[in-house]
Order: sequence, then C-alpha cells, then structure tokens
Amino acid sequence: MTAISDLDTPRDRLHAARAAHLWLALLLVVVSLASLAWGASGTSLWAALAKLARGEPLTQLEAVILWDIRAPRLALGICVGASLAVSGAVMQGLFRNPLADPGLVGVSAGAGLGAIIAIVLGAALPVWLVEITGNALVPVAAFMGGWASTMVLYRVATRGGRTSVATMLLAGIALGALAGAVSGVLVYIADDSQLRDLTFWGLGSLAGATWAKTLVAAPLIALSLGAAMTLGDGLNGLAMGEATAHHIGIPVQRMKNIAILTVAGATGAAVAVSGGIGFIGIVVPHLLRLATGPDHRTLLINSALLGASLLLVADVISRTIIAPAELPIGIVTAVLGAPVFLWILLRRRTMMEL
Repeated sequence: MTAISDLDTPRDRLHAARAAHLWLALLLVVVSLASLAWGASGTSLWAALAKLARGEPLTQLEAVILWDIRAPRLALGICVGASLAVSGAVMQGLFRNPLADPGLVGVSAGAGLGAIIAIVLGAALPVWLVEITGNALVPVAAFMGGWASTMVLYRVATRGGRTSVATMLLAGIALGALAGAVSGVLVYIADDSQLRDLTFWGLGSLAGATWAKTLVAAPLIALSLGAAMTLGDGLNGLAMGEATAHHIGIPVQRMKNIAILTVAGATGAAVAVSGGIGFIGIVVPHLLRLATGPDHRTLLINSALLGASLLLVADVISRTIIAPAELPIGIVTAVLGAPVFLWILLRRRTMMEL
C-alpha cells in the first residue's frame, strides 16, 4: 500500500484506500488458507484437497480436524478480528481520539464481569438457567454483561436527548474501575480450577470455536458491522466538530446512537466467544490511517479485512509456537501489537515536534 505522505490529493488517497480493499482481501484469503493448513496436528490441507480431487474420501480424523476444528476456528477468527478492528475505528472516529478503543464504552469491562460471574458463581445460578444456556453459559453471561454496561453508560451520558462524548469517556473509566473491583472480589473467592478458567478466558482464545458458537455470534457481528459501514460519511463530518457536522446536515445524535449500539453488539459478541483480546481495535485503524488516510468510507472496510487477517495470524502463532500446547491469543496480540503501538506513538510525537 502507498504511504499517505506520498499521496498528493484527497482523490489520490481515496484511490489508494480503495485499491487497498483488493490487497487486503487477497491477504485475508492467503491467511485463511494458512489457518486451515497449519495446526498442532500433522493433518495437511493440501493432502486433503488432493484426495478430494482424486475422488478419494477423507479419513475420519482428517474430516474432524479440518471441518470441525480448524474451519469453525477460521470463521470465528474472521468475525472476531473484523468486529474488534471496526469497533476500534468507529470509537476513534466518534471520540475524535486515536487512542480510543471499544473498551471505552464499557463493553469489555461488562463482558469480563459477566463471564467471571458465570465462572465463579455458576453453581449458585438457578438450575433452569443453566439448563437453557448449557455450555454457552459463559458466552451468554459475557454478552449480557457487555450490553448491560453499555446501556448504563449510555443512560449516564445522555441528557435531554443528547449524548455527551466527554461524559461517556469519563463514565466509561469509572464503570471499568467498578467492574474491575467487583471482578477482583470474585477472583479472590474463586478456587484453583476457576482461576485457571478465568486466566485463560481473560487472555483470549479461539480454542473453543465450534460451528454452533460461530452461528450464534456471526449474525449479530454481521448485523453490527453492516450498520457500522453506514457511518462513514457521518464520522468524516464529525471529525470537523459536532456543530459543523450538524450544520452540514449530519444527524449527529442518531449517528452516535448507531455507533454506540454497533460497538456494543460487535464487541460484546466478539468478547463473549473469544475472551479478552487486546490491541486489534487500537492498532489496526492506526496503521490504515497512516497507509491510506482517515476517510471512514474506506477505513471501516479496510479495518474489517486487516483486523480479520491479523487475528488469524495471531491464532496460527498461538496454536503452533508451543504445540501441542496452545498459547492464549491475547498474549500473541499483545506481543505483536505493543511494539507497533509504541512505534506509532513515537512517530506521532516526532511529527508533532516538527
């Protein structure tokens, strides 16, 4: 992709951003094939495809590994990566702050608290509730916790039909601290097995991916991302300030409502099925702004493509680097994302000093 500093006009930047759609889509295809081909087992995707081309049936082991383990993991990874990256781009545009991420609306903190309650206090929940949710108790609790925290934050920040972004930011910090304190109490009373579950969930993983879990999360994520793609013009206008955006005909309050609900839906569903995965929502939009500019009409699409690709890369690393054991994917994204984030901060500091 062409660096933004090498582009002369807004039209050039728009063409570069649209050209990036193709390159990022190709990257996602390549990474997806790698995700299907590589794993802790010795099962080869290419050998399986060669068998199918010759009309030979796959062995039961090959079918299970490729179709029931790697394929749903691939699909869920694409959904989660795209949702986190797009949510980050939306939040940065809404807050007009390049350091914003989905956690600012309380989704991550609320989802984490919901998951911790389900893990630690699951035995004390009503039997009928446990029977209805089954193995999905933790994801359901995480999703409901994320939505509940977002709605509380929205109510606090909205007055007279207007939502204050500054109030939402401060209330999000307070809500995150409160959720962290309650989570700390629950962690303190958890037993050893629960602590292990809490640690693994908090660091994020796609190890539990199944078609059932993917088919539950994917429609909500797809709906949320579809709504996010309509926000491009509004977020571009909002970059000039709320008053200016209002005067040029952008329905600012309605756009805020859609943005908040979009981030809550996409991030809540992603965190519910994968746990806490950091840096995707911050780093991906940053990299794309540096490469192709800040136009949200293309930035949101490119964020979805690059976010999905980066999460799949991190997932391949997490399940192969210490095979047959598996490293939590949140550790991999932190190791990969933190240096990039520091580089971005240093670059911005240098630019501001100039």
